[in-house]
Amino acid sequence: VQLQASGGGLVQAGGSLRLSCAASGRTFRGYAMGWFRQNPGKEREFVAAISWTGGTTYYSGPVKGRFIISREDAKNTVYLQMNSLKPEDTAIYYCAAAPGGPKSLAVQYDYWGQGTLVTVSS
Repeated sequence: VQLQASGGGLVQAGGSLRLSCAASGRTFRGYAMGWFRQNPGKEREFVAAISWTGGTTYYSGPVKGRFIISREDAKNTVYLQMNSLKPEDTAIYYCAAAPGGPKSLAVQYDYWGQGTLVTVSS
């Protein structure tokens, strides 16, 4: 599975962005998808995950209630709608794919996109 993340950019605090992650190479079905973020010198941090059916979602504490993960299998795409953005949300955001159920550990994901930069100004 090849993953291509897009949609990052510069936004003011309180604003919104929607990230997209397009999958190609093999069937998208059957894979749980996750979003992680990372800043220089820090570990990759779990943000959100969604089951392959789309029926189960998980969020990290800092983003719960503000971010929404969703998927559209017909387009082989997973989305991360980010609302009420804060400066501390600034990071490079990565999408990832893993067989089976949704997971919150980066080591559990087999495929990764290249990342898209989100910058939130105060």
